[in-house]
Amino acid sequence: MFKMKKNVAAISAVLVSMVVPFAAHAADTEFDNFTPMTGDTTPLNPGSATPYKLSSPNFSQETIADRATQNTLVPGSNSGNWDMIAANETGPDAGRYLFMPFETSAAGVQRIDLWDNNYNTRTTTIVAPGTQGFVSGDASLWTPWGTYLTAEESWGSSSSKGRLFEIDNATTATANNANFVQQSIIPRVSHEGLAFDNDNSLYFVDELNGGSIYKYVSNDINNFFAAGQTFALKVGNGGQFEGNNGSAITGFATWEAITNANGGELLGTSTVLADGTIDGRVSADNANVMGTGYNRPEDLEIQTLSSGDQFLYFATTDSDDNNDRADGRGRVYSFNLTSLEVKLFADSHTTDAATGSEVGGAWSNPDNLAIDSEGNIYVVEDQDGGVEDVWFAMDADRDGVAESVSKWISLTTAGAESTGLYFDKFDSNKAYINVQHPADGIDRTIELTAAPVPVPGAAWLFGSAIMGFLGFKRRKA
Repeated sequence: MFKMKKNVAAISAVLVSMVVPFAAHAADTEFDNFTPMTGDTTPLNPGSATPYKLSSPNFSQETIADRATQNTLVPGSNSGNWDMIAANETGPDAGRYLFMPFETSAAGVQRIDLWDNNYNTRTTTIVAPGTQGFVSGDASLWTPWGTYLTAEESWGSSSSKGRLFEIDNATTATANNANFVQQSIIPRVSHEGLAFDNDNSLYFVDELNGGSIYKYVSNDINNFFAAGQTFALKVGNGGQFEGNNGSAITGFATWEAITNANGGELLGTSTVLADGTIDGRVSADNANVMGTGYNRPEDLEIQTLSSGDQFLYFATTDSDDNNDRADGRGRVYSFNLTSLEVKLFADSHTTDAATGSEVGGAWSNPDNLAIDSEGNIYVVEDQDGGVEDVWFAMDADRDGVAESVSKWISLTTAGAESTGLYFDKFDSNKAYINVQHPADGIDRTIELTAAPVPVPGAAWLFGSAIMGFLGFKRRKA
C-alpha cells in the first residue's frame, strides 16, 4: 500500500509505523492509502453507475446524480457536460451543496444537495441553460465571502464571451432563479481554473496555446468586484511560449499590471473592448507586460504550507518537450507566492511509483487539479475513458517538486473524461468527480469514499500496548 504520514518524533514514528491507523489525525485521509496501478483500462459501454477502476479495495464509488434523470424530471433543464465542482465551504449548512456548470453552447449551473436522500429531488438547475448567452461553463469556486463563481471557457478577438459570473444566492435559489451577475472588472479570457490565496487575491488563467496566468487584487474585500487591479505573470524576461516542443518555463517571476488600480484602462498597456471591458489576452502580450505564455493552462489549486507560504499549482495540458505525445505530454507547475519562484512540479519524466521508471506515455494531458485534506496533489487527465487516469503526486518534502506520481483511479466509460475532482472539506474521506460527455450523453456525478484499512486483532492489541508505552490516553466521554 502507498501511504505518507508525518510523525512528530523518530521513536514514535518507528513504533507507530507498525500499526499505521494509530498515526492518523482528525484531518487525515485514507485516499492516500492505495496500491499504484499500471496499464490502461478497457473502455466499457457508457451507462455504468460505477465507472472507475479503483486502486484500493477500501475505496468505493456511487452515482449521486445523472443527466438523464434530470431531463426526465424537468425536460430540457440539463444541457450536460458537467464540469468543475465546488461546494459551499462557508456559511449556513457549509458543505451541504455541490455546484457545477455545464460546458455546452447553452451553459447553465446545477446544485446537488448532499443532505437530500431522495435521488430525484437532490439536484436542481439554478441557472437555466443559455441564460445571458452563457456558454462553455467551466470554472467553479466558492468565495471567502460566501458566493459562487463560474466563468466561460470561450474567448476570441471577436467574441462576446470570456466572462466571469457570480451567484449570491447559490444555496437558496429555486430552479432557474439564481442571481447570475457578470463581474465585468475581470478581463476577458478563456477561463478554467480559479483560486483565492490567503490575502483574497483571485487567480485565473487563459486556456490558450500561449495563455497567461493572472491575479486580480481587490481594493475592498467587502465589495470585491467594485474596483481592483489585474496582473499577468511574467517569468524571467517574459514573452516566452511554452509550446509543445520546448522546455518547461521556470524561474523567478514578477506580476505585471494589465489594468489600472481600479480595473480600468492602463494607458499604453490595456486593450479595451467595445463594452468597456479589458481584453486580458491581448493586454498580457503587450510590450509593457510580456506575460509568459503557457500551453493551455487549465486548472488552479492553492496549497498552504506549514511555513505559511502558499503554492499555486497550475496544469499546462498541451506542453511537451519533443512534440511526441507517445512518450507523454503535459506539465504541472508549482509557484511559490512568497518567493515568486516557478518550479516544474510533475511531467512525463517524473518517476512512476509503480515501476520506478519515468512515467512516460502513461501521463498525458493533465487538466484538473485537486488537493486532499493532507495537502496531497491529484492530477486529472483530459482524455477519453479507457486511457484517462487520475494521478496522485507525492511531494513529501513540500518543495514544489513531486518525487513520484501514481495512477490512483482510471475511467472506464467509453467517450468520457473526468472533470472537477473535489475533496470534501468536512469529510476527509469523501470526494466527488464528474463523468463528462460519455458516449450515451448521460453525465454523472460520482461520490468516492475511502474507508480505513481494517486492523487485524493481533495488531490492535499490539498497537494498544504501544500506545500505553508512549503515554497516550483516551479521553473519557
